[in-house]
Parts: sequence; structure tokens; C-alpha cells
Amino acid sequence: MKPQPFRIFTRIAVVALWLVAGLTLSRLLLVGLNAERVLATEGLHVIIGQGLRFDGVLLGLLFALPVVFLPWLHLARTTRRVAAWAVPAWVALSVALAFFVEAASAPFITQFDSRPNYLFVEYLRYPREVFATVSGMHLWMLIGVSLATVALGWALFRWLRRDPARDQAVSLRFCLGITPLLLILFVGLIRSTLEHRPINPSAAAFSSDTMVNTLPLNSPYLVLYSIYERRRDAEAAEFRYGALPDDEMVKIMLREAHIPPAARLDPLIPSLHHQQAAVQRPRPLNLVMIVLESVGAEHVSALGGRDLTPELDRLADQGIWFERLYATGMRSARGLEAIVSGFTPSTAEAAVKAPQAQDNFFTIAEFLRRQGYTTSFIYGGESHFDNMRRFFLNNGFQTVIDENDFENPVFRGPWGVSDEDLFQRAHETFLDASAPFFSLVFTSSNHEPFDIPEGRVSEAEDTPGTGEPPGRATAIKYADWALGRYLEQARQSDYWEDTVFLVVADHNARTWGGQLVPVEKFHVPGMILGRVIRPRRIGGITSQIDLVPTLLSVIGASGAHPAIGRDLTRPAWRDGAGRATMQFHGLQAYIEGEQAVILQVDRDPRGFHLLPDGRLEPAPRTSKRMKRKALAYAKWGPWLYRTGAYRLPDTPDQTP
Repeated sequence: MKPQPFRIFTRIAVVALWLVAGLTLSRLLLVGLNAERVLATEGLHVIIGQGLRFDGVLLGLLFALPVVFLPWLHLARTTRRVAAWAVPAWVALSVALAFFVEAASAPFITQFDSRPNYLFVEYLRYPREVFATVSGMHLWMLIGVSLATVALGWALFRWLRRDPARDQAVSLRFCLGITPLLLILFVGLIRSTLEHRPINPSAAAFSSDTMVNTLPLNSPYLVLYSIYERRRDAEAAEFRYGALPDDEMVKIMLREAHIPPAARLDPLIPSLHHQQAAVQRPRPLNLVMIVLESVGAEHVSALGGRDLTPELDRLADQGIWFERLYATGMRSARGLEAIVSGFTPSTAEAAVKAPQAQDNFFTIAEFLRRQGYTTSFIYGGESHFDNMRRFFLNNGFQTVIDENDFENPVFRGPWGVSDEDLFQRAHETFLDASAPFFSLVFTSSNHEPFDIPEGRVSEAEDTPGTGEPPGRATAIKYADWALGRYLEQARQSDYWEDTVFLVVADHNARTWGGQLVPVEKFHVPGMILGRVIRPRRIGGITSQIDLVPTLLSVIGASGAHPAIGRDLTRPAWRDGAGRATMQFHGLQAYIEGEQAVILQVDRDPRGFHLLPDGRLEPAPRTSKRMKRKALAYAKWGPWLYRTGAYRLPDTPDQTP
């Protein structure tokens, strides 16, 4: 009989098909159980389509190892005997565990309003409490699912053990030929895209309903992804800057935020306080946050840098201009968490990507949504990048517009549509928006490989010796041109009269230097603009975390929130917040006036003098109080993750 080497894959392929069928059936059952919420999103087709995609990812994760090695195990009699036990055991155990996790989805959604995630794993640390909870609610379901899991695993193992092809010999030529094809297949399944980044749960986020956004996923995949996220977060949390008791940390942070004990509204949310807007408005003003990708003070003439941003320079005297605004980090995710949430930086995962911040996490969008604003995020690239789509939709943003929503753009590059397309779409959206509205507009043209439309700006020379890649200077000029063009367009619109604009960079283009922490590279442009804005310059040190409370005052929005930034419209802070904190790899800097403290792993805090050019000079003595402040700012974010204490109250703020 002619050899049939492909027979060795037959039964595993059958198991894979049955697994996909089971996951699809489970997904349909969950849709039926939550039909009202699913129908409200009008996204049933997304749930089914993306569901098959994520089921493919799970197949890749579970079956890649045994399938790729299976041909090689069939080369010799001895290894075939190993394969006859090892492969069935691997496949049976994997499928049985996947079944158990997926079967837990319905009760888990009932309890936590989400598919099983890291909580599913985390609670295993407390078996007694978990069993007590489950036995009181779903005891018979737990017993039934557990028995079914064992039975399924055993049945699969026995069926795979009886594979007629278990003794099938294959040739070395077959192994060499099939292995590259299998690798391509499984890499394709796991990545599930030809885009820059592999797929992640953000690709399934399509609505503002957190639970519905988990339905396209399957629970085994979500648990595995949550473990992966938490592992990375745990690695970041390994950095220890020094001991500081929680109660002392909270006390310092509330004192820094000028929140007296009498003003605290909820002991479970220590920083929750009522902010009364310093500026009273007859009606709410619209707010547009324009976040510029990768622009530092060194690129802005009005901040002492190169002449690459004539539009920004021209605007410097037309609004509230920040002369010493510091970014909180080096990446977009870090900048966005500060700009949108007022969240402090740390070595933990940025809030946009952190598992602990994917629901019920404070953002200015959720604050304004509760006050009747329509909220949106507009981006020219892939909104699932850095998990933005998932984070925003789950935390107050009602609409996400990304490159898939642009028809016939003027220019499309590797990072999405051009900034001029982005601003045109934003302008059209605002013209049609019902007031009041809030929108976050995030540019992307100033990103490698700096592919921009021709004929918009003259080519700029790249500064030698800076390490910046060729084309960045021209891309910055183009981004500035697109911004200026849009703002002129906005001035002619009806919404200009009632809209406040924030223009701010997420971070510098390249954060580098010979300093322990290159503080000057965190200096970024920022300004608040609009018809109602009285021009002035804020000359003191300011952080991105101060933007949320300042903007709330400017637009006249009062209410309770947990952000600890400083309202720069208040007399005490009119010349700047006076302090800033920034995260740089495994280090964190805290600056206040002419002093700075650098926190390092497993080392005592080090004090420095902050020189006028941003360089740091070691200081022989730094006060203990200053060092404790630095530790408190570094610990605040991870502590909020752990306690879930960075959120809005469940009930509306009743403070007058």
C-alpha cells in the first residue's frame, strides 16, 4: 500500500474542527443569553466574524507545538511510541481545559459582566473562598462541568490513542517539506493579520458595552492573553524603588493634590473629590483634544527649538501656552493615559494596555459622557494599536473612528491615512455632532517611515548627530501644516464659537541623552486654544497629568473625579503646577522647582539640581520629604491598579 503520511494529522484536524464548532455554539448561546445588549450594539455580524478569527488564534496556540513536531516523531519506531502517548495527552488536556473555561463563561458574565479574564486565574489563589461562592450559586453546574471536562478529556485521549495512523512511518523528505508549511500556517493563525502587529482583544472591541466586546473572543484565549498581559505587568512591578507604607503614600498624594479630609467623597476612592470649575459657563463648551504624535520642544521654535512648526509658533500667543510642559513617558500609551485620564506614570503597564484598566477606569470622556456629552476617538491608523480601541470604548468613548472608516483618503501610508485626512474627517464629524461633544484626535503621520503626501511642505534638513531617522523633520513640518490648516478651517465653522481645543504632544520623538534621566527630552509643546480663551503663558513646570482638571475648569464642567492633577486656572497654580513626574525605562524622575529625585531599581533615591537647560547635576543633599514625594508618585499608579480605586463613583456626585 502506498504510504499516506498526511494520515497522521487526520484525527487532530477533526478535533480542531469540533473545537471551533463548540466555541461557535457557545458564542451563539452567550449572544442569546445577552440578546438585548447585543442587539443594542447592532454588532452580531462582528461577533460571529471576529469570533471565528479568534477561534483560529486559539487553535494556533493550542495545537502548534504537537502538530509541528508530529511528523518528526513519526520518523522512528521509538519516537512513534512517544508520540502515541504524548500527542493525545497534550491535545486532550488542552481541549478539556478550553472546554472548562468556555463553559464557565455564562456564570462568569453573570458575576463579573465579562468573559473569564485574569480574575478567573487570580481567584484560584483563594480556593476556599471561590468554592464557597460557587457552591452557593452554581454548585451543580460546577459539578456537572467538572465531570464533563474529565469525561471529554478521557474520551479524546482514548480516541486519539486508537488512531489508525499511530504507527504510520514518514520520510525525512516529508518532514523537511511539511514543517515550513506548518510553521507558516500556525504563525498565520496566531498573528491573524498581515498588519504591523498581531491581533489582540482590542480588535474585537466595537461598542461601548464592555461585556459585548468580549463576546467575539473565546474565553480560553482571553484567559491566556490576560495571563500574558499580567506577566509583563508583573515583570515591570519587579522594579522596587524603596519602601513606603500605603497610608503614608495616600496621605502624601492627597496633600499634593490639595484634597483635604473634609473634601473626600468615598473611602474606597481616596482621591475622589468634587472639582468646582473656576470658570462658569452659561452652557457646556465642546472639548477637542488634539494629540500630536512624537513632537518635542526641540522641534518647536517658540520653545527654543528648530523652526519646524510655524503653525504652532504662530498660535503660541493666541491661547494658554505651556512653556515647561513635561510628558510622563516615552510612548504614546503613556502619554495618552496622562492626557485622557490624568494617571501618573510608573514602571507598571500604561493604563491603555493594563488589564486592570480595561473597564470602570476614570477618563475625561466618561466624566463628560455622564454630563451629557457625546464622546469620540478619531485616529488615522489602526485603533487596536496599543489596545486603544478596547480601552477607549470600555471607558467612556462612545464612538471610535479609525482608518477603516475613511473612504477615498487623499493619502494612505503604512500608519494609516494622512493627518490632513484625519483632520478633515474630524471637522466633518464635529459639524454633524450634537452639542456638547468631546473628541480625542490622535495624529500619526509623524511616525516612521514618515510617508507623507508630496507637495505640502518643503523638505527639511535632518539635524546631524541627533540619531533621528531621515525624514522626521519633514514629517513634523507636515504634521504642523495639517494642524494649522485644520484650525483655520475650524475658525470658519459654527462649532468654533463653543469649542475649546487642547493641542499637545504625547511624547518626544526620541527620548535619549547622556543623563540618568534626560529630563529635557520630556519637554513637549502644549496649548489650550479657542474663542473663549484669554491668551497667556504658563512659565512654570507642568505635567500632562494637570491637563484634565485644567480643561474641566476651562470648559466649565464641575463634578467629582479622582484625578490628582492641579487646576492651572486657580491662582495658586497660574504659573504652573511646579512639579512633574516622568518614567524612563526602569527609572522614574520627580522634579520640583530646581530639585529632582531619580528613583532606580534596588537603589536609594538620588537627588539632583535641575539646571536651566534641563540637565541634572548631582546634589550633595536632598530632603527626605522630597524623596518621599518621589516614591509616592511612583507608587500611586500601581497601587490604584491593585485596589481598583481610580474610577468615578457609582452614583452621581451630589456636591453642589
